[in-house]
Amino acid sequence: MRGLPRIVDIAIAGLGIVVALPFLLVAAIAIKVDSRGPVIYRQRRVGKDGRQFEVYKLRTMRLGADPVGVGTPVLEDDPLVTRVGRFLRRFSLDEIPNLVNVLRGEVAIVGPRPTLAAQVELYTERQRRRLEVKPGMTGWAQVNGRARIPWEERIELDVWYVDHRSLALDLRILVRTARLLLTGHGLYG
Repeated sequence: MRGLPRIVDIAIAGLGIVVALPFLLVAAIAIKVDSRGPVIYRQRRVGKDGRQFEVYKLRTMRLGADPVGVGTPVLEDDPLVTRVGRFLRRFSLDEIPNLVNVLRGEVAIVGPRPTLAAQVELYTERQRRRLEVKPGMTGWAQVNGRARIPWEERIELDVWYVDHRSLALDLRILVRTARLLLTGHGLYG
């Protein structure tokens, strides 16, 4: 069982970065005008086979407001999220720098979202199966509820994905992701 080939991940990521460059420049200026701090947010995440890497995102929260709790939800009206951050999160635009992680081979276009080490420490043996595949920018849990569903259910959806991964399923996830990005549906619990 295989999903999208690596060459397709590279092609999508490369094209995505080229197309997104003008937006990223505007977003960088807006982030700097809206709040103090860096434009890019970096965080250690756990990927395939438990390997850690640094994920890149556009910063959407106030400086020093990094939620570190396991499964800590960010609510729609969270005062730690900046005005620009609310817009970026609404359409998951803050995730565009993940394309660099795709080019580096740390993340795939489709797979379970990369997780925090503190979350992995709490996994059951079954839940650890989600680490058998490369994490993704979008995945089965994202198109089946995103943050509207409990953390444990999201992990179960990821394990289901590991067991049923295929090119057809990855293409289905991509189509559903595009629909969700246009509506912003399910981002907040």
